[in-house]
Amino acid sequence: MSQLNPVPKDSKNPTLIGFVSGNSSKAWLFGISGILTLTLGWSLASWTIGNPILLPSPWAMLINFREVLENGTLLTDVAASLQRVVIGFAIAAGIAVPLALLVVAFKTLRYFFLPVLSLLRPIPPIAWIPIAILWFGLGERSSYFVTAVAAFFPIFLNSLSGALTVEIQHLRAAQCLGAGRLALLRYVYLPSALPSVWTGLKIGLGQSWMAVVTAELIATQSGLGFMIELNRLELETPKVFVGMLMIAVIGAGMTLSLGWLEVWVLPWKKNK
Repeated sequence: MSQLNPVPKDSKNPTLIGFVSGNSSKAWLFGISGILTLTLGWSLASWTIGNPILLPSPWAMLINFREVLENGTLLTDVAASLQRVVIGFAIAAGIAVPLALLVVAFKTLRYFFLPVLSLLRPIPPIAWIPIAILWFGLGERSSYFVTAVAAFFPIFLNSLSGALTVEIQHLRAAQCLGAGRLALLRYVYLPSALPSVWTGLKIGLGQSWMAVVTAELIATQSGLGFMIELNRLELETPKVFVGMLMIAVIGAGMTLSLGWLEVWVLPWKKNK
């Protein structure tokens, strides 16, 4: 009986980052083959259906990709979506990481915040869109709010988990050297929690990217989500697929970028 091949220990994300970080020509060959197979299946399905409104061919999508690239609308929408994600993600990270550390360091805050956050966490980001529109109206601020909410909980929960695993010996050693609460947060809790914080940032960025596209379907007049909805209404299905392709490519690029940046931020994880 054949045995399953174990996932390498240095594979941080066997679905994407681990694949790219492993310089295996065989892995690249199989990966490209998978993409080509998907494209071939898509082409056959489009030819079988015979209705470009329901399912355009890859070639039709490429033609429309060139069109929206040349007239500048694609780059404008991509820039709008990226701006919303970056701002919303920065807001979430700037609140979630310090709050997680404070909740661990101060038990009173833990008792105060954790029940509230436990109630709010199951609410999906899409459910906040009507509230965001009610509070902030249509436009940028609604998108910032929704993307921040989407990124907040993954970042907070992973940061909290990492901070709770701080070794008691490290805390006692720092206290013996005269470290106060702020020094403990900066020099003990944060470095110890950093791997988990980074995991939360990666998950949170992905969540905020998905949330901004959803918000743009309803609450904005620009961005990839708006592009998809507008072209759906105009029955320009190839352009809808262009928007979906850009969402996939940019999302994968974000994941890869954080994976490569992790080597510099957390160099000790490379050898694990």
